[in-house]
Amino acid sequence: MAAAPRRLDLPVVDLASPDRRAAARSIRQACVEYGFFYVINHGVDRGLLERVFAESRSFFQQPMEAKMALRKNSSHRGYTAPYSEKFDDHPGSRGESKETFYIGPAGDVDSHNDVNQWPPEECFPSWKRIMMSYHTNALAAGKRILSLIALSLDLDAEFFQTNGTFEIPIAVLRLLHYPAGDMSASDDGNIGAAAHSDFGMLTLLATDGTPGLQICREKDRHPQLWEDVHHIDGSLIVNIGDLLERWTNCVFRSTLHRVVPVGKNRYSVSN
Repeated sequence: MAAAPRRLDLPVVDLASPDRRAAARSIRQACVEYGFFYVINHGVDRGLLERVFAESRSFFQQPMEAKMALRKNSSHRGYTAPYSEKFDDHPGSRGESKETFYIGPAGDVDSHNDVNQWPPEECFPSWKRIMMSYHTNALAAGKRILSLIALSLDLDAEFFQTNGTFEIPIAVLRLLHYPAGDMSASDDGNIGAAAHSDFGMLTLLATDGTPGLQICREKDRHPQLWEDVHHIDGSLIVNIGDLLERWTNCVFRSTLHRVVPVGKNRYSVSN
């Protein structure tokens, strides 16, 4: 049985701070010690985020037949049902209880070869516009964060930009719904998202305020110590992925994290 989780107070980075060097130092400390931090004044409009969550809830509240009509295709765009993904080797695990909808880069939208899948316009007339607007805004916030990360590594602020990191962005927008679930069952194979680290550079996460996200800073510790990441209104949660950990020769940490049942529905959006 894992130790009981405790609340964690992560660093908060203000992306509008005029002192970019100080912000970069805060990010470096966060990336070295936690692999997670919050950003505020990130440029994603609160009203837009509220519309994203409203559309997401409406989609996930549909009958399963309607959702499965947009099941994830060979390009990994579309819907995945609860328990269709499994990263936990617990013998009693059915898989992850979350359901997800994947949307590709904004650049795909105007292409004749758009591999994204979209709900029918007669039911979701604003879906595509809202999701692509959020995707664009989140990507812009990610670029600002990576600029500060470059400064934190004693590199030029435009290092990632000039080295082609954003020429073909592969950021995928994921809408996530975690059903209420059994709060007592997370150690017995029933979990929203199993313990994992992200494989990319950076993840930006917006939540509806419902708890459940936990991190484990020492992945090889036994028993593992899990810490709750609480919600800060108006912020985005940022975490470092495996790629950036490798690029920094493990100076920055790609931290193990999971989502556990909390007895109520939970919605989040990751980029």
